[in-house]
Amino acid sequence: MTSNTRVPKAEITGVYGAVMKRFSKKMFGQVAEPLEVMWHNKAVLKFYLSLGQKAQKWSTCDENLKSYAHMAVASLVGCTWCLDLGYFQASNEGLDVAKAREVPRWRESDVFTALERDVMEYAEAMSQTRPSVTDELSARLLTQLGAPAMVELTAWVALANLWTRTNTTLGIEAQGFSAACGLAPLAQPSGVPSLG
Repeated sequence: MTSNTRVPKAEITGVYGAVMKRFSKKMFGQVAEPLEVMWHNKAVLKFYLSLGQKAQKWSTCDENLKSYAHMAVASLVGCTWCLDLGYFQASNEGLDVAKAREVPRWRESDVFTALERDVMEYAEAMSQTRPSVTDELSARLLTQLGAPAMVELTAWVALANLWTRTNTTLGIEAQGFSAACGLAPLAQPSGVPSLG
């Protein structure tokens, strides 16, 4: 795949760079493009990686719900890299890959439960320029998830916005990770309220 990143990829060098490349190749089969772009500012890169590692330890909210929430944000924002990675991770983590692929068009799809639909609606509503989360939606999720998982989901969606908006703004696009599970990203959501 050709890269049209807005910030050119940097040459990853040094001992730390060798470790990062080896880790990326072990996880994804190739060096992740965000790593190459963010290598220009290692302090920012280390912060992002540390934040991601710490967030992966959260365990109150169901991982499937968090995965769908992240992919809903990625779809809304247009982050093909995050969708691509989301399908790859769904395949590797035993999620229903065909269901994960439906996230960009969750409103029309009949594969999701009421809770999963509420989670994706919440993720999109949180991601609007002015968050549009309603009291009713929050109350439904609070009843179904409980306060600890609701706080975790909210923080997870906020992080998804950080990652997706960074990748999209830097011009980082899908790298073909989803080829491992035979599904191309569906980057264009349908029926999404306009950002405003």
